[in-house]
Amino acid sequence: MLCTEFEDRLTDYMDGALDGDAQRAFAEHALRCPLCHELMNEVRNALAECRAVVPPPPSPGLEARILLKTAPESSMTCEEFEEHLTDYLDGFLPASLYHRWERHAALCEGCTELPGQVVRSIGACYSYISEELPVPAGLHESILRATLGTTEVERVRAPLHARVAEWLRGWLDVVVSPQLATVATMALLAVLVGTSTISDDGSIGGMYRASLNLAAKTYAHGADRADELKRVTEELVGTPAQSGATELKANQPAKDAAPAGGQQPEQEKR
Repeated sequence: MLCTEFEDRLTDYMDGALDGDAQRAFAEHALRCPLCHELMNEVRNALAECRAVVPPPPSPGLEARILLKTAPESSMTCEEFEEHLTDYLDGFLPASLYHRWERHAALCEGCTELPGQVVRSIGACYSYISEELPVPAGLHESILRATLGTTEVERVRAPLHARVAEWLRGWLDVVVSPQLATVATMALLAVLVGTSTISDDGSIGGMYRASLNLAAKTYAHGADRADELKRVTEELVGTPAQSGATELKANQPAKDAAPAGGQQPEQEKR
């Protein structure tokens, strides 16, 4: 076997696709020819390394080009790309739109750099916001002149209806404040309950008259109870006082009588 024939049919020999006689001839030539033997070992080592290495995943550009050729309906236009740009940066895109958006970004040269530019612009805006810059000279006067036609603030005065509306708004803010809202609600509830239960005609005046009548009855009842309590107290206190006066009168003659031994009182002697 010649070396050129060995090289031409080496792949079939490595795959075991040759018949028995050709397989033996290949083996004998590889043992006799050092160059062909070294070539066979190189090819065998290269095949072993290719089988051991994991194939790399396809790039987004390759997948996008394949899908563009095979499924053009899954592509996205530049207008749709810009429309979903904010949702993509916020992470709100669904899975189907997300993959279509990324495939378009990999294929379109005009839209590839757009997300990075938007992210850098947002970062620059945040940096400028955090830094307090001085107001340019003459800016305040320019704004007043462009909006009001004058730079003298003292001459600018709101219309009458605007001032009245502001005054009413200030009073309403006090009335509808959270501190007074509870009190107003309780007062309204008390008026509704009083007009429906106490008042005879369902009006606030009827509730007022019923309240006066109830107060008069309560006062009269209290006065009666006070008189009765006074009378009972006088009866309880007056009984011992009367019994003590009776006992004093009973003992009075004994004191006026002559003492023992026939002695007259000093008054009788006089």
